[in-house]
Amino acid sequence: MEKLFEHFIKLLKETDTRFLRYIYPEINWENRMIGLTGPRGVGKTTLVLQHIKMNLDIPETLYVTAEDFYFSDNRLTDLADAFVKRNGKYLFVDEIHKYKDWARELKLIYDYHPELKIVFSGSSVLDIKKGASDLSRRAVMYNLQGLSFREYLQLFHHVASRTFTLEEILSHKAGLPQIKHPLPLFEDYLKRGYYPFSLEEDFERKLQQIVNHTLETDIPVYAGMNVSTGRKLKQLLAIIAKSVPFKPNMTSIATALVASRNNIADYCLFIEEAGLITQLRDATGGIRGLGKVDKVYLDNTNLIYNLASVDPNPGNIRETFFLNQLRLKYDVITSPAADFRIDDFTFEVGGKSKGLKQIQDLDNGFIVRDGIEHGYLNIVPLWHFGMIY
Repeated sequence: MEKLFEHFIKLLKETDTRFLRYIYPEINWENRMIGLTGPRGVGKTTLVLQHIKMNLDIPETLYVTAEDFYFSDNRLTDLADAFVKRNGKYLFVDEIHKYKDWARELKLIYDYHPELKIVFSGSSVLDIKKGASDLSRRAVMYNLQGLSFREYLQLFHHVASRTFTLEEILSHKAGLPQIKHPLPLFEDYLKRGYYPFSLEEDFERKLQQIVNHTLETDIPVYAGMNVSTGRKLKQLLAIIAKSVPFKPNMTSIATALVASRNNIADYCLFIEEAGLITQLRDATGGIRGLGKVDKVYLDNTNLIYNLASVDPNPGNIRETFFLNQLRLKYDVITSPAADFRIDDFTFEVGGKSKGLKQIQDLDNGFIVRDGIEHGYLNIVPLWHFGMIY
C-alpha cells in the first residue's frame, strides 16, 4: 500500500487547482458513493485530485488507479479493508472499468464500511453505465463532457466569464467585454479547444490514440466483440466522419461494412455512449431518449478536424458545435422547419450571410450566424452558445 500512497502524493503535488471544471460545484461530495463518467481526455482524474488537494485531509485519503499492477495480486475489497484499519475515510478509484467485477466489489465495500466515502471514475462510459445500474441505490452518478468555449477561454487565455442561460443568450445579454474580437479565439477552440490536454505536444496524435483505444478496446471489451467486429467500428466512424451530418441509412451502411443491418444501430449507440458521435433524434425521444435518429454528428468539432481527410464542411462544424454545447443543459431535437428545436425555440444555423427564410413564419425562430461578433433581433452569434456551461 505504501507504493500506492507514494504515487498518489506525487500526482497530488503536480495537480493545479487554479481552474475548475463546470461540474465541480454541482457535485455533492458528501454522498457516500459517487461515480464520475465521461469520454477519455476530458479531465476526470484532474477533477478528483483537485477536490482532494483543496478539501481533504491527506492521511485519511487514498487515490488509486485500477490499472496499477498492485491489483494484479490484490483485491479492491482487501485494499479498502486495510485502508479503513489505517483510519482511511476517503477512497478514490480511477479507471475503475479496468478492474474485473468492480461493481460487485464496490457494493461490498459500501455495505461493509459505512464510514468510508468512495469516488470512482472511468473512461469506458458504456461499462461504467452498466455497472452503475448494479449500484443504483448506492452511487450518485455524474457525467463530464469536454470544455465549453467559456471554459477554454478561462483555461488557456485566462479570460473569466460567468455562464449564460439560453434565454439570456437569445436576448443578447451574453458577451465578453474584455475581448474586443473573440472570433479568432473561437476558430482556435473549434480546432483544438474541447479537450483540456490540447495545448500539450502532439495533441492530434494523442486524440487519435484516444479514438483508437475507444474503438479497439473499450467498446469491444464491453460488447464482447471479436477483432474483426472492432474493425467495423473504425470503418463506421470513418463513414460518419466523411458524411456528417447525414441521415443514416442502415441498409447502405450495412452493405459498406459487410455487416448485418440489425447491428448498425447498436454500433452507433455504442460509439455515441463512448463520446465519439451524437445522434440527433426526433420529438418522440429527444437527444437523451430513444426517438428516431434523424442525423448523426461527430461528438465535437475537434474530432471533425482530427478525423476529416479533406477540409471540413463549415456547415457541419457549426451544427456540431451548437449541438455539443446545448445538449448538456437542454433537450435538443430535430426541427421539421430548420436545424434544431429546443422547447418552443427553433434554430437555423449558418454563416454570416444566412437569411431568415427558414424561420420567417415561426414565432420563436432564431438564426444562429457564424462569423459575426454581435447579435440583433432574432439573429444570434454562434459563439455565444459556447457560454452555456
